[in-house]
Amino acid sequence: MTSPPADILAVLARRARQLRRQRALTLRELAERSGLSLRFLHDVEAGRGNISLRRLADLAGALHTSVRELVSAEDAAPRIIALLGLRGSGKTSIGRRLAKRLRLRFVELDDRIEERAGLELGEIFSLHGEEYYRRLEREALDDVLNSGESMVLAVGGGLVTSPETYALLRRHVTTVWLKARPADYWNRVVRQGDRRPIDQHPQARDALRSLVARREALYARADVTVDTSGLTVARAAEQLEKALALAV
Repeated sequence: MTSPPADILAVLARRARQLRRQRALTLRELAERSGLSLRFLHDVEAGRGNISLRRLADLAGALHTSVRELVSAEDAAPRIIALLGLRGSGKTSIGRRLAKRLRLRFVELDDRIEERAGLELGEIFSLHGEEYYRRLEREALDDVLNSGESMVLAVGGGLVTSPETYALLRRHVTTVWLKARPADYWNRVVRQGDRRPIDQHPQARDALRSLVARREALYARADVTVDTSGLTVARAAEQLEKALALAV
């Protein structure tokens, strides 16, 4: 078999190191994930030796990227996976578990919004209203996209109703809709100890079903959809990781 040109091996070596470090993986961990030997991976990152397409595909899969991206001469862009869905969809719990599996940082966009405002979310809405919140949301998203950081990002359930902000998100990151049945959203919020939907709004269940119906088409524009109904957090994160690998 003819060995690849030296310049391609050099590009592969640089990209493999870059992506491995971005995923916070040791060579040994990468070897375990890819099924490739530690010695072979040392050779790859040193820019020497031959590599078959099958081994290249195994390496790309372990790094959660594609073969094309792995041998591209361009620097790897930060990887951001944005989780969409209504409150109770599992964006925080599943997002944290997914970030741990992918060796990425987990970020709540609402936390960044509160930092910008110097106020908690409830205070932002009560003092300044939704329009001000949406402006801060766009600014916080701009900051995230310009940070150069890779992360799993949980965004507010209503972001999809802001056309420009949602379009910006979809252009620059991998979007995921964590889908569930209305009853699942309801039960998860109540299990968290929040009885406001019951105590303050007698017709809350009907309002929730209506909200799901209004936003479903917007959420469906996401790159990946994972139905979390009936799944544990661990199982949902596992299913999501598999779906993301297929979407690469």
